[in-house]
Amino acid sequence: MGRRAELLAERLERGASALAALADSMTDEEWRKSVPPDGRPAGVIVHHVASVYPLEIKLARLLAMGQPITGVTKEVVDRMNADHAREHASVTKAEALELLRRNSADAAAAVRALSDDELDRAAPVSLNFDAPLTCQFFIEDHALQHSYHHLARISAALGRP
Repeated sequence: MGRRAELLAERLERGASALAALADSMTDEEWRKSVPPDGRPAGVIVHHVASVYPLEIKLARLLAMGQPITGVTKEVVDRMNADHAREHASVTKAEALELLRRNSADAAAAVRALSDDELDRAAPVSLNFDAPLTCQFFIEDHALQHSYHHLARISAALGRP
């Protein structure tokens, strides 16, 4: 395991842990509170973050092999998020926290397994207008930042610092 991969994995774990700590502290009312801008309940968003780690890592592995990411667009992501929200509208805190724990640990392990050469490989990414992005950038922009992004939005919606 390289130092860069270890540092990426640690940052991913910190974000997931921070989101888990907030989720664990939520009341039932907070768990169901709508979070702008799309109005998904906070608990559904926590489950969403947990549920997409495997996909984010699968896509990062494509880049690690020098293969492009194709067919992933904003519209596809929006549809996936809407479908997830409908399918998991009644997710429990225990279910979401377990999935977050398990999938973030698996994602961190997958990141740790990447070599510096794999982290440096770049290929076009359809979600980013086919810009040739490195595997490391993709991990940072997706699997790593995702929990921080939603942590900030949920915290703001709940009026927590």
